[in-house]
Amino acid sequence: MLANEEVTADGRSDRGNFPVFKRSLKQWMMRITAYGDRLLDDLDSLDWPEPIKLMQRNWIGRSQGAHIDFATSTSDSGFAGEARISVFTTRPDTVFGATYLVLAPEHELVDALVPDAWPAGTRDAWTGGHASPRAAVEAYRKAAGSKTDVERQADTKEKTGVFVGAYATNPVTGGPIPIFVADYVLAGYGTGAIMAVPAQDERDWAFAEVFDLPIVRTVQPSEGFDGKAYTGEGPAINSAAPDRGLDLNGLAVADAKARIIEWLEANGQGRGAVTYRLRDWLFSRQRYWGEPFPIVYDEAGNAIALPEEMLPVELPEVDDFSPKTFEPDDAGSNPETPLSRRRDWVEVELDLGDGPKRYTRETNVMPQWAGSCWYELRYLDPTNRDRFVGVENERYWMGPRGEGDCGGTDLYVGGAEHAVLHLLYARFWHKVLFDLGHVSSFEPFRKLFNQGMIQAYAYTDSRGSYVQAEEVIEQDGRWFLGDAEVRREYGKMGKSLKNVVTPDDMCAAYGADTFRVYEMSMGPLEVSRPWETRAVVGSYRFLQRVWRAVVDEQTGELRVTDAPADEATRRLLHKVVDGVRGDMEGIRFNTAIAKLIELTNGLTRLSETPREVAEPLVLMLAPFAPHVAEELWRRLGHEASLAYADFPVADPALLVAETVTYPVQINGKVRGRVEVPADADEETVRAAALEAVAGALAGKEPRKVIVIRGRMVSVVA
Repeated sequence: MLANEEVTADGRSDRGNFPVFKRSLKQWMMRITAYGDRLLDDLDSLDWPEPIKLMQRNWIGRSQGAHIDFATSTSDSGFAGEARISVFTTRPDTVFGATYLVLAPEHELVDALVPDAWPAGTRDAWTGGHASPRAAVEAYRKAAGSKTDVERQADTKEKTGVFVGAYATNPVTGGPIPIFVADYVLAGYGTGAIMAVPAQDERDWAFAEVFDLPIVRTVQPSEGFDGKAYTGEGPAINSAAPDRGLDLNGLAVADAKARIIEWLEANGQGRGAVTYRLRDWLFSRQRYWGEPFPIVYDEAGNAIALPEEMLPVELPEVDDFSPKTFEPDDAGSNPETPLSRRRDWVEVELDLGDGPKRYTRETNVMPQWAGSCWYELRYLDPTNRDRFVGVENERYWMGPRGEGDCGGTDLYVGGAEHAVLHLLYARFWHKVLFDLGHVSSFEPFRKLFNQGMIQAYAYTDSRGSYVQAEEVIEQDGRWFLGDAEVRREYGKMGKSLKNVVTPDDMCAAYGADTFRVYEMSMGPLEVSRPWETRAVVGSYRFLQRVWRAVVDEQTGELRVTDAPADEATRRLLHKVVDGVRGDMEGIRFNTAIAKLIELTNGLTRLSETPREVAEPLVLMLAPFAPHVAEELWRRLGHEASLAYADFPVADPALLVAETVTYPVQINGKVRGRVEVPADADEETVRAAALEAVAGALAGKEPRKVIVIRGRMVSVVA
């Protein structure tokens, strides 16, 4: 079994160059579609980036429209057949323009519809050159099976298809329309069938042109429109069947939709419906590794869940993991799972309550999502052997904070690449646990923060191959690997680019705390930023200054005094405490570290560091440099870990500035600065500013003096 990414452009496996084909398999699914509305509506309760919410909304893809039923026949003149094809459309108002139906090649009704011979009058262009409908459909299915879903839906490719030899009845016109199979319709989307309205859909128009099918406009194009398929708004046209009591002509789209749905339901031809782009979640893998399903099958093929006392089901040892190969034209071939080779494990005798019987184990396994969808819950109670998480532990850490609150973890930091996979699956999984009464929160992650990427330089040689970045040397603005010049480029860090910097070397040279401080001071967390190893020295020197502020590096003795700090130092401390608290709340680690550097620099002018400043500094440093901070905390005389100490709180009275410094501009250029009491009135500020720049005015009389309170003074001379 291959993922789409493992298939080459030639339709062959990227390893071994084997031909790739598709097979329909019976596999385990998670019915995530049953949660479509809740997954969509509950996004409003989350503190997540709007782009991530939008990605999930689009992926879930809730659409309102109607299911329309089309009766079928193998003749274009009689429609007594009982088989009905149901299609979902968001534009039921355009049904008068449906001139053919298209089924996915895998649609379950195709085989039942295909007759033994082509109906009289079948056009040559519809048969694909085959002698019978069955031969045409089989050949087309084989060709479609070698394509990925993306390839099948590409707008740029030529539209292909084949007539199945049967017709459907348009329920509003009563006329016959041919039924085709075409690969641009997928079995997994909607009902696997579409009513084709070429005048209102570009893909349908392209198909209709290839097969010379009728095109009937049912929406009046806007003035000046000279294209083919019209997808915009407009009044309905060519949409009346007086003998059937139906007339949509002149109605706007919304009114026409409501009217046709009312008619379809009243006449038993369809019903209003809501569908989703979201598909049920394929939960099977044909691998060895992965959690085995606790399922066995009896002799009749019925799936039976194993009782709890027989859990867990453990994987057996398997020596042979090699895949079994097949020929693409072998219609009966199916993948062989590695577990199926261990017959002594697959075939077991069990007593499930009605005596010993022979059973066969499920040989598919679960995907990695089986663990990653709920792992955060286990962190809350990792030693509990009775439940995955205790009721009180879950409620304490993740429970709702009030009426209507979704609950969940306080903060989840992760990349946007998980938006419609892990994050969506985890939300579904959590809601199932909520419905079963196992958790009190109905969302797993209350707040989401998307971090940026670490970027670095990569280097390529004359062949365009990447070389080890750490071996490249710069000389006069050029880069060399040995004697050979290489080209430098800038982008993400990755193994394939050979520019990964592991933390091990940096930690060995500078310590883990330096690595942490450097990483968090590089820039805003949400912004991608460059990795520059040489810049780590700045973080190293900062930690050295913090250490020297507390410990004498010559004697190792404490250089902390219990004497009170001077007014300026105390005000600086409380300004930094207030700023760091705000930065931590806003996940602005880089600016929090900058404030700690400011406070540390302020201590360098003192012969001794006041304890009332040293201890808050160490506590604020702890989230960034926990090892250094813990050691300093011990040296400050504390036996218990600083983890149990309260984080510093600023005194509001010390956050009010006693003086304000005003830059003074003359004709737009700063010519001086003046410091005045913070409560000085405007006249005092003006007088002080003019005195400060008297020399620059050189006797000129100011024409205007503008005082912007607390910020600046502007003089026009």
